[in-house]
Amino acid sequence: MTGGRRRGEALEHALLTAAWAELLEAGYPKLTMENVAARAGTSKPVIYRRWPTKAKLVMAALAHNVPLQESDIDTGSLRGDLLELVDRGIKQFRRVPGDTLPGLITETFGEPDVFEQLRRRFAQDDILELIRPFLTRAVERGELRTDRCSDRVLRVPFDLLRSETLLYGMTVDDAAITEIVDDIALPLFRLHCGTPASHA
Repeated sequence: MTGGRRRGEALEHALLTAAWAELLEAGYPKLTMENVAARAGTSKPVIYRRWPTKAKLVMAALAHNVPLQESDIDTGSLRGDLLELVDRGIKQFRRVPGDTLPGLITETFGEPDVFEQLRRRFAQDDILELIRPFLTRAVERGELRTDRCSDRVLRVPFDLLRSETLLYGMTVDDAAITEIVDDIALPLFRLHCGTPASHA
């Protein structure tokens, strides 16, 4: 290692990058603090001072390397916005090694604070914040009558995606994304948010 001793953000970035690389290479069950420390060129105590358990380290690495989506989608139609949102979400999900989430769920039952972080990350609250502007613009374009859909209605298509990928291990390809948007999301939103007569 050159350039002197790393501290602060530089050290944290190196540790989380090393943890992510180890996760991709070895998988969640075989990831160890020792291997992460070796990859980052530091010692285990340095890691433990920041993340006292493997689950906490992996959660931090997940947030660092797979950030939540940004609200920059505007395709000009509700359908286009939903297709792009789902496509981005699936691409993000595919970046996470397949054994990571089951491993985290199993381990964090004994770590309530980490389990709550995991629950919040996958509770779709961020997705709802991204969808709300889609509905408002859809109303402005005349695609919907109102943007006052309940959170439960808006979650349905994304809960379906989550269950297909996490519970059933299904591959969500472009055809599946189109089917979920066209056959589930749009009809559901039109029913509960209302479709103007000209679009009925």
